[in-house]
Amino acid sequence: MRIFFATDVHGSDICWRKFLNAGTFHKADVLIMGGDMTGKAMVPIVANGSGWDVTIQDQHHALTTEADVAAMEKRISDRGYYPIRLSREEVDAWAADASLVDARFKAEIVHGVERWMAIADEKLRGSQIRCIVSPANDDMFEIDEIIERADSAILGEAVAIDLEGLTMISTGWTNPTPWNTFRELPEDQLLARIDELVKAAPDPHRAIFNFHVPPYGSNLDNAPKLDAAMNYVSGGQALIPVGSHAVREAILQYGPLLSMHGHIHEGRGAVKLGRTLAVNPGSTYEDGVLQAAIVDLDTKKGSVKRYLLING
Repeated sequence: MRIFFATDVHGSDICWRKFLNAGTFHKADVLIMGGDMTGKAMVPIVANGSGWDVTIQDQHHALTTEADVAAMEKRISDRGYYPIRLSREEVDAWAADASLVDARFKAEIVHGVERWMAIADEKLRGSQIRCIVSPANDDMFEIDEIIERADSAILGEAVAIDLEGLTMISTGWTNPTPWNTFRELPEDQLLARIDELVKAAPDPHRAIFNFHVPPYGSNLDNAPKLDAAMNYVSGGQALIPVGSHAVREAILQYGPLLSMHGHIHEGRGAVKLGRTLAVNPGSTYEDGVLQAAIVDLDTKKGSVKRYLLING
């Protein structure tokens, strides 16, 4: 059985399409999206009377035709942001009332996930390829039911899924972060959640863990150190482990054959923890590049045959 695992695409349209196309291209049996699938920000495209103005990556662009605007919207969406067309009056209203921004942002996230599920249904309908999607800490809870309604995607969170006699269990919850995101738990509660999920695996040694946060101190969890003002230390060159002690403890205790992670975009790599292969494919979604792990499993022996980290 071949697994294609990617994560942390953060709203990038082109990365989502690459993910869905990967099943056929790489002859994968299962596609797994490991979480943090929604975007982090909106980019206003503001009407100016004769055209549109937009600023992206600190560069101003004047757009004069509908084709210009459509091309810019694609560029923004591929980078993982939500392009929104606004009048000058709407911009002024948003500046005066932050709740308007929040409401529109949530609406864009919901619409974006609905659109992605429709694309998945279109591309995978009639296919034998299974697609499992597991929201994570940066994803608001409202998207879970959207994924659950999709015809061609399976919601992974807190569900034991049989994969040819292997049991995959997933959770997008993480240990606390500085950003107080949607799905965070203290380490003891995260471990209790994992322990409860593992009960659904008849044989933990034949389990696959799809846990968004990497194990602590595994080199899959090294992230730039931040100071008290949330600025990078040493220009982002100073790295520290920020993964989960609970996840590390669970891997060493239960010994699944495979453990898949994301969360830390810089943590690309693969390590052995006890008998378990742990992987983090990393993420460079803003460049429109999909990083992923291809893992071939021997379902009879319950073992990893080979793995490959790829960019595409």
